[in-house]
Amino acid sequence: MEFVKTDDGSKTIYHAEVGEHYHSKHGAHQESIHVFLKTGLQFFLEKEQKKEASVLEIGFGTGLNFLLTADFCDQNGVKLNYCGIEAYPLSSELIQQSGYNEYVQPKVWKAFIDLYSPAQEKEVAFGQEINLSIAHLKVMDFKSEPRFDVIYFDAFAEIHQPEMWTLETLRHVSQFLKPGGVFVTYAITGNLKRAMKSLGFSLEKAPGAPGKREMLRAIK
Repeated sequence: MEFVKTDDGSKTIYHAEVGEHYHSKHGAHQESIHVFLKTGLQFFLEKEQKKEASVLEIGFGTGLNFLLTADFCDQNGVKLNYCGIEAYPLSSELIQQSGYNEYVQPKVWKAFIDLYSPAQEKEVAFGQEINLSIAHLKVMDFKSEPRFDVIYFDAFAEIHQPEMWTLETLRHVSQFLKPGGVFVTYAITGNLKRAMKSLGFSLEKAPGAPGKREMLRAIK
């Protein structure tokens, strides 16, 4: 696997076996900012008037969503606990080729590169306000006593990875979200809406990232 350039100049990885890119080919950086940071975390912080949050990401991938979230939190005095689930972690050497250092503060990038591998073994601290752990397992094997404020659901599309979008998987993931918590994803299919509604979520159609008209935000 190797990085390829998307329409906004940022890079993503094309996964040949799955047949899909890790991020939108219309713009990896734009998608991550719009779908997950603004429509997810920032929406939650404004809704709850808080300066701290816990985030669970389904599909940690290249770490772009974490990097942009950590950088935002560091610059805005937000305490962040972040857990990513990734069954097939990329190598540190590959991630260093991403060019994502262009989008975050040097200290955030350096800490990420230094702590990426240790974070797969235990929770690591980026200073006093940001913690990261990467669960190296499949999503259905994930367990957690602590519950989360925001879920970034960033699995491959249903056409390529249908098992990630079943009611069973969504129910398993949703149990880790606190009441009032926010679930965001780039997709908005009929099956997804019906599943989330059946799980007791209130649904919102939000404007999509470039290349997509709409996306889903759901509140537990």
